[in-house]
Amino acid sequence: MLTQDPANEITSTIIGAAIEVHRHLGPGLLESAYQQCLLYEMQRKGLKFNTQVKVPVKYREVALDCGYKLDLIVEEKVIVELKAIEQLTWIHEAQLLTYLRLTGLRVGLVINFNVPVLKQGIRRVMNTR
Repeated sequence: MLTQDPANEITSTIIGAAIEVHRHLGPGLLESAYQQCLLYEMQRKGLKFNTQVKVPVKYREVALDCGYKLDLIVEEKVIVELKAIEQLTWIHEAQLLTYLRLTGLRVGLVINFNVPVLKQGIRRVMNTR
């Protein structure tokens, strides 16, 4: 019997929460406003999360604190990077993929709230290594 990957259920719940925030606020606010509202919605949905998580860069056998912080880790399985920018580019997905590799996690979302329809601002990224 096949079971659904827990990360799929988590990402679906996160996206639903983000859509709810976007539906109420629309585009045009600062990233910090969207983050606070998304945290509220995720908490309402029963998701556990950590914010502003430090990510050390591992070089050889040494973990170096280079100042990297990711926006959210949800249920210790999914990284979420939030944006409120004109448009997502490849660099935003590359940033998330780097965070996935550095943390050893498999799934992440980049969510850009500065779009007319939130579906246009969501990218799911997988770490296949």
